[in-house]
Amino acid sequence: MSNRRDFLRHAALAGGALALGRIPEGAGPLRTFAPLPSQGNQSAAPRSLRLLILGGTGFIGPHQVQYAKDRGHEVTIFNRGRSAPGMFSGVEELTGDRAAGELDALRGRRWDAVIDNSAARADAPYWVRDSASLLRDQADQYLFISTRSVFRDLSQVPATVDAPVLTRETTSGWSEGDPYPYGLAKSLAESEALAAFGDRTTIVRPGLIVGPGDETDRFTYWPVRIERGGEILAPGDPERDRVQVIDVRDLCEWVVRLCEAQTFGTFMGIGPENGRSMAEFLYGIAGVTTTPLSWTWVPREFLAEHGVRPYQEMPVWRPPTEGFEGFARFDLSKEVAAGLTFRSLADTATATLEYHRSRPRARQAELRAGASPELEAQVLRAWHDSTS
Repeated sequence: MSNRRDFLRHAALAGGALALGRIPEGAGPLRTFAPLPSQGNQSAAPRSLRLLILGGTGFIGPHQVQYAKDRGHEVTIFNRGRSAPGMFSGVEELTGDRAAGELDALRGRRWDAVIDNSAARADAPYWVRDSASLLRDQADQYLFISTRSVFRDLSQVPATVDAPVLTRETTSGWSEGDPYPYGLAKSLAESEALAAFGDRTTIVRPGLIVGPGDETDRFTYWPVRIERGGEILAPGDPERDRVQVIDVRDLCEWVVRLCEAQTFGTFMGIGPENGRSMAEFLYGIAGVTTTPLSWTWVPREFLAEHGVRPYQEMPVWRPPTEGFEGFARFDLSKEVAAGLTFRSLADTATATLEYHRSRPRARQAELRAGASPELEAQVLRAWHDSTS
């Protein structure tokens, strides 16, 4: 049905927005997270870079800053100076406001590479246009963090980074003069980066970014729910439905290494290679807990009838419906060849639980994603009644 397809498409776009830290209105502020020194490759980089990070204090920025420092780079961050001034020692902080076009602090400076963590906003194309145009003669490389939501067709299996992306002409339901929806905004922002830096541009398209510091709880729901134990509602087809996400540390460390190697081009920022089945995903998380539990797999059609949606009440899960068959089946051979590596799922789940336990008790009790215990129990009862 066209209505269902449109709903799922919009749900996927919203999921991509949440992957970069966008929180629905009324959900409360993001908590600033300062990571510990990275546990990945901490050896000195082949050469020391002067790195400019646009942003730097949200979800992904602190991981980039910390890893770059660990590798011996000279780091400058540019933002409004409101979220967490002084978060890092030994990091230069420049103040400005991209939304207001206040970029004077960037003028007359020189960097080896720029990492642009543009927010998930409708005006992202203008932010990138203004900053990239200003910096085109002041930096050798411009790396833009985009999103998997730029794609307009992911029906091919395996999908690749070259799949067709959204344009103004191909974005369903959007008219000239309307605010840009998330995926289109990011697609247009990519074009602005390329217009300014040409073949000196690097674009990375993450999917759902997960791990310590994530305040959206899109992945966190699962380790927390599994650790609680008992009968767990598991969505969809355990083998056919696939998952490709990215640990925030894997993404951010790779981004820094792409700058070190001056690697240009467009890449996916998801993993692992070939993806995981939902069964591998959920059972893998369960491997870091000791709580007694059982699984009840419920088909997507039954879940839809009871108001349980992909990427909403069942986070991370995205069934391969029409037009999205390749959503979690990307060929990542290009990315692996460019140095993308993947932590174990156990590492990600453990670090996420540790971060979750560090939050205030009230925040721990109110996850921002996933089915409530009441809804889960209600759907499980209905499923058992229907199969008895």
